[in-house]
Amino acid sequence: MSATMRAAAIAEFGPPEVLREQELPRPIAAADEVMVRVVTAGVQLTDAAVRAGWTPPGSTIRFPQVLGNEFAGVVVEVGADVRQFSFGDEVAGFNVLSCYAEYVAVPQTQVVSKPTAVPWEAAGALSASGQTAHTAMEDLAVTAGDVVLVHGAAGGVGTMFTQLAVQAGATVIGTASEGNHDYLRSLGAVPVPYGAGQGDRIRAATPRVDVALDTAGHGNLRTAVDLVDDRDRVATIVDMALAEALGCRVVRSRRSTGRLTDLLDRVDDGTLRVHIRGTYPLEEAAAAHRDVETGHGRGKNVLTIGVAP
Repeated sequence: MSATMRAAAIAEFGPPEVLREQELPRPIAAADEVMVRVVTAGVQLTDAAVRAGWTPPGSTIRFPQVLGNEFAGVVVEVGADVRQFSFGDEVAGFNVLSCYAEYVAVPQTQVVSKPTAVPWEAAGALSASGQTAHTAMEDLAVTAGDVVLVHGAAGGVGTMFTQLAVQAGATVIGTASEGNHDYLRSLGAVPVPYGAGQGDRIRAATPRVDVALDTAGHGNLRTAVDLVDDRDRVATIVDMALAEALGCRVVRSRRSTGRLTDLLDRVDDGTLRVHIRGTYPLEEAAAAHRDVETGHGRGKNVLTIGVAP
């Protein structure tokens, strides 16, 4: 195995153009880690935020910094203390950084087995958005009979949360651009257009709203608090300052192998769909960032990095 690898990294903060393919040292697996040859890696708005200058809590940015926080691939090396995985295992996992690379070394507690039937693109793009949505379901205590409003319902987290809420027996009202309305209907949601008068359109669609999740920002929390009586059941994943001002929740993903396993099982049995809106080779990671930063489109972008078994 080569001592180096291809990776998409930044040498400085800035626009998408600072994210470039580089040849960097291959990581070394510690005793409790597995080395994974990455096949696919999901692209997140949080990755773009890191590229632009944000540091995830508890992390340190060291240039050149490899980006990416979710992946799927094949185990090629295990540390001395690893008993759960072996060479050749197909896995999916998560890490705060370093996943836009041919190889990633991560603790065995951040990796799960990938069901054979789950496509590589879906497995690589599931963890971040899926686990955020899964956490939001728990924080907002969504149950059967709830009427749930999802702002940005066609995006990465919105798509996951919409499906999980529908499966829980809730009625979902999803805001999105009109080009995504048929897509939302296919997920079981009632679509409502963005724009002026949105609150009135939501009221016309439902006599009440019990829960609201904002995945889009742009002041949508103000509409949500006008519609939901209990602000403890209104949350955002993007508009933290407004949430504090309005007394709403902020959802921060609590990632775990248990959550990821549950999500993969749902994809495996066909009850959860992962919509891939674009695939990009590693050298075009900057283009994938430009696309996610438009705020449009549906589902997830994925980097295709290695050859699938």
